[in-house]
Amino acid sequence: QVCIVFSDFGKMQNVCNLLVEKLGTSVTICPPHFYHTPEAVDTLRRQVCVAAVGNTHRKAQEVCRLFGQSLGKPLLIREEETKEWGGHIDSHLSNSLDSLTLQERIQHATAYASCRVFAVFEITKEASCSKTF
Repeated sequence: QVCIVFSDFGKMQNVCNLLVEKLGTSVTICPPHFYHTPEAVDTLRRQVCVAAVGNTHRKAQEVCRLFGQSLGKPLLIREEETKEWGGHIDSHLSNSLDSLTLQERIQHATAYASCRVFAVFEITKEASCSKTF
């Protein structure tokens, strides 16, 4: 029995296909077990927070444009709440794992995160330019 850990799903599929192609029925490939490393979950949290700050900045810019103002530098950015869900298959489901399709296994193992941020930006008056026609 050989156990291989892959960090790339595509590479895993390619290796499995190659083994089956070359070794035929002499090889049995068990369904994959999906999990997230602590580093991967931490990276997801950071990416979600950065995206939330970016969304907040874009929305603030749009509001400023409506009122003829310019968005200045951020004065305060605070992460208010981070939520995570999914990313594992619950232990009470482990008995029924064999009955799940690969797509269902991936769906159950997919991790999701959301982040709510609070931001205060400096607002400045837009420089007006006058043109004579």
